[in-house]
Order: sequence, then C-alpha cells, then structure tokens
Amino acid sequence: MLLERIYDEDLAQASYLIGCQAKGEAVVVDARRDIQVYQDLAAKNGMEIVAVTETHIHADYLSGTRELAAATGAKIFVSGEGGTDWQYEFEAERLLDQSTITLGNITVTALHTPGHTPEHLSFLVTDGAFSDKPGFLLSGDFVFSGDLGRPDLLDEAAGGIDTRFAGAHDLFTSLKEKFLTLPDYVQVYPGHGAGSACGKALGAIPSSTVGYERNFAWWGPYLEPNDEAGFVEALLDGQPDAHAYFGRMKRENRQGPAVLGDRAPLAELATGDVAAALAADEIGVVDTRHHTLVHEGTAAGALNIPAGTKAASYGAWAVDPETDQRPLVLLAPDSESATEMWDHLIRVGIDKVAGYITSLDGLPVYVPRTISPAELAGFDATLLLDVRNKTEHAAGHVPGSEQLSAGRVLWNTDNLPSDGVIVSYCQSGVRNSVAASALRRAGFDIVEVEGSYAGWANWKQLQDA
Repeated sequence: MLLERIYDEDLAQASYLIGCQAKGEAVVVDARRDIQVYQDLAAKNGMEIVAVTETHIHADYLSGTRELAAATGAKIFVSGEGGTDWQYEFEAERLLDQSTITLGNITVTALHTPGHTPEHLSFLVTDGAFSDKPGFLLSGDFVFSGDLGRPDLLDEAAGGIDTRFAGAHDLFTSLKEKFLTLPDYVQVYPGHGAGSACGKALGAIPSSTVGYERNFAWWGPYLEPNDEAGFVEALLDGQPDAHAYFGRMKRENRQGPAVLGDRAPLAELATGDVAAALAADEIGVVDTRHHTLVHEGTAAGALNIPAGTKAASYGAWAVDPETDQRPLVLLAPDSESATEMWDHLIRVGIDKVAGYITSLDGLPVYVPRTISPAELAGFDATLLLDVRNKTEHAAGHVPGSEQLSAGRVLWNTDNLPSDGVIVSYCQSGVRNSVAASALRRAGFDIVEVEGSYAGWANWKQLQDA
C-alpha cells in the first residue's frame, strides 16, 4: 500500500493519495483544485486515480474533487450522511457509515463522525496484503493532532443558529463511539495542521495514533469520566475568528465547484492596456509584493495579496468573487511566479485572472498613507481598527481600538464609518496591508500604523521606561 500526504502550507490543509501497488489504482481524499500534484504523484508510482472522495463539505478551501475526477475519469464518492440539509447537490455515489471503497487489497471504510459538520466522514484504511485489521484513519476535520475540529463554523460562517452545541455533543459521541473504540495502534492522519482556523490549538505533527490522542489530547480527561458538559464548555471556549469567506466555500462545495479544466498559460500584459482597463474599472490589480515595498508605492486601487505561503488565505480576505466579477491582473516578477499565485487563488475560488505584469511603469501610482506610533495619540481618526483575531485583541491592544479581523472586514463594511479616516493595524503589518488595501478599494480612507501593534508596543515600552 502507498499512503502519501500532500500538504498545502497556505491553508494548512492535508490531502491524501492511497494506492494499491499491486493493482496500480489509487484514491485521493480531500483534493485541492490545482490538481497536477496528484496526477504527478500517481504517474510517478505507476498508478491510475480511479476514485476521488472527501471527508466533508469544506469551509476553508474549494474542493478539487470534481476537478480531479473530470481530469482522470475517476469515480466520485461523497457523504450521504447528515440529513437532508447537508446533502451534496452534484452527482456522486453516496457513502454512508460502513460503506467501502475497494482498491485491490485495500479497503477504505467510511465512518460517520459528525461534530465538525453533520455529514462528516472519516476513512478507516485496511491494507489487506499486510493485515485484515485496519491500521490507518484519515480523520479529516474530526480529530487533529492534539485537538478537534471546531463545531461552531456552521454558526460562524454558514448561517446556523446555535448549532455549535449540537455539534459539540456530536463530537463527544463520535469520539466515544467511533474513535475511542479503535485500537491504540491505529495511525491517525488529520486533514489540517497548525495554522488552520478549523480548530483552536492544532498541532504541527503530521500524524498521531488513537492511543496517543486518547492519553494526551486535552479532551481525554473529559471522555474518560464521561464529562460531556465539561467537554462542551472547554471545546467552545476560545475558538478563533472564522473567516467570512468560509460561508462561500460551504455553499460552493455543497453545490459543486466549477470545473476549470485545462488552464491556458497566463499572458504578460502591456501596462498601457492594463492602465486603460484600470481607469475604466474593468479589472483589479493585485500587488503580490511584501507590504513594505507596497508602502513605497503601488498601483492606484491595487490590492495587496503578498505571494508566499498564505496567498490563498489573504486572497480570500481581499476578494469576494460573488460580488466582484472583475478579472485580476497580477503584479509578479515572472510567468512562473504569476502562475503559482494563480494556483493559490483558485484554491479559494478566485478563478478570474486575466494575466500578469512585471512592472508598475505606465500605471497610476499610489503611496498608501501611514502613521507612526508616536503620532497616533494626536491623530484625529474616526475609528481605530484592530484587524487581528479577537483572542489577540483580548490579550492586548491599542487603547480605544475596536476589533474586526482582517478575514471579516470586507463583509462587514456596513459596520464601519463611511466618513472620516480609519486608522488600522494588525500585529506586524502583513494582515493589515491586505485588509487596508481591500477597504481602500471599497472606498474607505485608510491610514496604516507603521509597524502595527508590535511597533506601537515597542514605542510604548520606550515611553514608559
């Protein structure tokens, strides 16, 4: 048996390829939309991808299940659990508790493990060539290394009302009746790692075991004495802010993400043409550089979505393709960098990229307004906005600031003053630059604090010394 973990640092998301080496067949679980990595891995191992499945209707990224099936001819399997409100709306074979997918000597058994979501499945894998007992569990967003999938996302992102309590109860039951009934030696491969907003304290370890989690995870002391009330209280306390784009991901993943097919290479565009389209408000420009360079000058109206390990996350904060259909032009050093950026963006359903430019020459240039920490106290701001998470704000903030996380600002502009100047900050300046650029594009007058909260805290410490 071949079991390969494919990890996306951007969204802290893990997908898996399970293959029967004797038969040359493979199944992919929880694929992302830029699918070449799975095709390359299968080809490298002489395998054909014959099945594609996923653990649940994801909230943090757009599923690549349909994309990979369309490219390979693989059969799609999705959960049929969760009741009528949580059924997928596209054609696929439904998996119920104890349903199986067979690849040669390998059996993949679906376990209904609700809690994070009502329809959630985990996949128990048996390598029949080695043993008739299951040895591996792909736990999706049910059990992470050291943590559990949060049960409040339906409230936070999908319009639910107090569903977190039912979800927390379901998690407790799933742990007791499914997870803890497995042998301690079963290896656990979760769907996310540290940095994901799908839990509050995810570990960075890529895998665990049932026994290790049973004995050392925070929830163990609640399960052993059957303390459900204490478990629910501990589970729901301190969950991080849910990004607003999660609601869009839920809807699109349930309906069935659009299949992109083969994407033509991105073209390098003439800056004159881009300037004309920008003036006509027909496109959006994305500056992919670090915010310190953006602060020296960027294209007027440009979004700052820095390239690198968080491009998809930041892109989903700054662009809502449901309300803004304008294609994007990427400022990137070369074709390879632009294509890599596009790969990240399609993971969150930002598909319309018209091309790229390598220079700002010929474009109207704007220098974002900033203010030093020393000037902040005397500045006449209508609102001082902290775009960090609520837990960060609670741990310490600039006096007088109001909190609204960067992943939610674009969806809550009605809560912001339409007149006057908004001064904003995050921890180091990266998230703030993303949020500030999105708010400027939406018509707000934004001034960024130089060095953000870290810069202000250092200045304050010197003043108090």
